[in-house]
Amino acid sequence: MSKGYGDQETINNAPISGTFSELLEVSLSRRQILKGASLLPLLGLPLGCATTAGPPDSGELGFSAISASSEDRVRVAHGYDARVLYRWGDPVGSTAGMPVFKSDASNTAAEQALQAGMHHDGIEFFSLPYGSGSSERGLLVMNHEYTDDGLLHGDGFANWSAEKVLKSQNAHGVSVIEVELRNGIWSVARPSRYARRITARTAMRVSGPAAGHASLQTSADPLGLEVLGTINNCAGGYTPWGTYLTCEENWNNYFVNTSTIPDEQRRYGVNAKGSGYRWNEFDARFDALAHPNEPNRFGWVVEIDPFNPDSKPVKRTALGRIKHEGAALALTADNRVVYYMGDDQQFEYIYKFVSRDAYNKADRAANRDLLDHGTLYVAKFGADGSGEWIDLSHGKNNLTAINGFASQADVLIKTRQAGDVVGATKMDRPEWTAVHPKDKSVYCTLTNNSARGAKDQPRVDAANPRVNNTFGHIIRWNEDRSDPAATTFRWDIFVMAGDPLLADANKHGNIKGDVFGSPDGLWFDTAGRLWIQTDVSTSTLGRNDYAGIGNNQMVCADIATGRIKRFLTGPKGCEITGIAETPDGRTMFINIQHPGETSSERNDPANPQAVSTWPDGPEGGRPRAATIAIRKTDRGVIGT
Repeated sequence: MSKGYGDQETINNAPISGTFSELLEVSLSRRQILKGASLLPLLGLPLGCATTAGPPDSGELGFSAISASSEDRVRVAHGYDARVLYRWGDPVGSTAGMPVFKSDASNTAAEQALQAGMHHDGIEFFSLPYGSGSSERGLLVMNHEYTDDGLLHGDGFANWSAEKVLKSQNAHGVSVIEVELRNGIWSVARPSRYARRITARTAMRVSGPAAGHASLQTSADPLGLEVLGTINNCAGGYTPWGTYLTCEENWNNYFVNTSTIPDEQRRYGVNAKGSGYRWNEFDARFDALAHPNEPNRFGWVVEIDPFNPDSKPVKRTALGRIKHEGAALALTADNRVVYYMGDDQQFEYIYKFVSRDAYNKADRAANRDLLDHGTLYVAKFGADGSGEWIDLSHGKNNLTAINGFASQADVLIKTRQAGDVVGATKMDRPEWTAVHPKDKSVYCTLTNNSARGAKDQPRVDAANPRVNNTFGHIIRWNEDRSDPAATTFRWDIFVMAGDPLLADANKHGNIKGDVFGSPDGLWFDTAGRLWIQTDVSTSTLGRNDYAGIGNNQMVCADIATGRIKRFLTGPKGCEITGIAETPDGRTMFINIQHPGETSSERNDPANPQAVSTWPDGPEGGRPRAATIAIRKTDRGVIGT
């Protein structure tokens, strides 16, 4: 989701690795020799005949597609309704207090710490009580990715102060809210003993191989075992034992280094200007020159127990330090947990983590540190449709002291550099991953990459076949023997997104399904329907090659038939993101992020409604990110 101030496609990658061909035509001809594959997937059309096609019993799309839209409202397929549930500034419902939102943005930093943060993102539903499988009462846990200070403060960046920095920090992080279904309508239960906000100032434990490493030690934390806060939380995930995983993505945007930037910081995008948050002016730990180890304390997957409001979040270093987009779960036959993860930046890599030990179904507490032990891998996609997972364990594959990795902690703190050394495949911005509930095939959105094939940048390759890939695509693979712990796989391209009038589409046939661009959010329901959410930037939406695509949207794919249908469109300037369902499949929760965003990704505090007045209308104050609850009017299963 790569949101924040400034260009989120900045290239921080090391020299080229993992490219297979110089010309698009080479990669196209490669596809025709895959078993059963005769054509590159058409724009908007999954390649149903490829070796990794979905099972014949995947979910059928039982709704009528809607048209694209540029309206300032949420539109959903006929027979469904969508209701706003939880907006930026709504009280979280904590027993510590429930301050109401003030439409002039005059809430204090202390009040913001008890309210919904800005720019909702990844989301999960946990039934209450724990283990009950209830579809009428539960906990929603969601990320708040970043802030738009033009909306957050009444006068924006004017009169910048420590109070404004604190308010911005308190608008980041995670919400845990209790929700309940009454008379067919979802609402937030207030007060709730479970409700809490986790912010950029919440104390967090560091665990796993990198805990206590010298590169994580600071003057405030000389042991390197406790970090204040989590930031730029994008997509997420969950564990089988009922905890939430939140993923730190563009954390580098908050740091500034005004001197010579060391390679370790440069590789992750730390620079002399930051991205406009200005936290370093009143919180010294974001001065990466004065505190060079502080950036190393971000970029992790954080585990949160929503059922214990007194528990301390844990940064799980065994899963690596990257710009984590999400963590999609699979289980091996012996109940080890596997997580697939993307690093969301141009020419970055796809990873997976395989736990050493099995998940204990009978004893929740026994899984407390399961994510601290296991093997991290990075993907390499072969030109012939084969693939391999390269082990990122210290001492293997040239990850040795002579190459800058003295220990496993070094490998994990410098995960990107480890991927460079082993020759992983540079991808077109890996975003969400999703695992099919039946055959365990894995899908990953590659949202876009305008630099692909540009001068001095990596050329097209088999897995990333489009020059100037502004529309993005979705790749998929089947692990050997359908075993998530396997180290080899077969892959193909599931869909090339974008406008059918593109020159590189005309020679491959017609679209089957509704057009979309920049796929981002990705999720399978239990029937095997693949839900795809888009994040086309506001500047891109106005271009001619995106004409007719409209606002960001959510589409659904039947991977057996190849049909893609548009299910929902969002208001102006928004991103569609985050998706979760109740166990009975009759309620879907999604997030509408940054409605009214301008092309600069900042709003003018003098005219905060210039683009959008969603969700409260012209009299409701500023546009506000929000969670919505979607239900069928006949109360049936979503998608049928």
